[in-house]
Amino acid sequence: MEPDDAIGEVLVTEEDLQRRVAELGAEVSSDYDGRAPLLVAILKGAVPFLADLMWHMTIDCELDFMAVSSYGSSTDSSGVVRILKDLDAPIEGRDVLIVEDIIDSGLTLHYLLKNLAARNPRSLEVCSLLTKPERRRVEDPIRYVGFEIPNEFVIGYGLDFAERYRNLPYVGVLHPDLMPEGT
Repeated sequence: MEPDDAIGEVLVTEEDLQRRVAELGAEVSSDYDGRAPLLVAILKGAVPFLADLMWHMTIDCELDFMAVSSYGSSTDSSGVVRILKDLDAPIEGRDVLIVEDIIDSGLTLHYLLKNLAARNPRSLEVCSLLTKPERRRVEDPIRYVGFEIPNEFVIGYGLDFAERYRNLPYVGVLHPDLMPEGT
């Protein structure tokens, strides 16, 4: 199946993504002026967003990565999180910005915020490309949001279905014929 055949509809165009990511990069640069935040990308989905965000930042920054697994069905987080790859360096006294592709229920993010806050960073904020407000089960502050989207199963720009479609330059809704059971 061709990638475009997997799309039911395009939610966020490539042009809108690039415009908004540039705005977020400028906003982060302004807010962290004079500081060099540690950008912590949550693997794998946040990588394209992180790369584009960095190109639009005018301040020094450092990078690190975390990989987490959330137990539950393929489409619904239980909030039980296992860290598969932890940070390489300590964050005590650092300005930390978590970079996420999407915040759905908020359960995984809530766990990450608690875990990282216990490591005593100077500041801890969140930048998420996408958020689904109607799915939220835990309300944690998200300082930077790219787009609020409806409760749809989305792919593209880092987001996948069975590890495919991450390389699409836009965010689209997975075609209904391909939807996992239970969505």
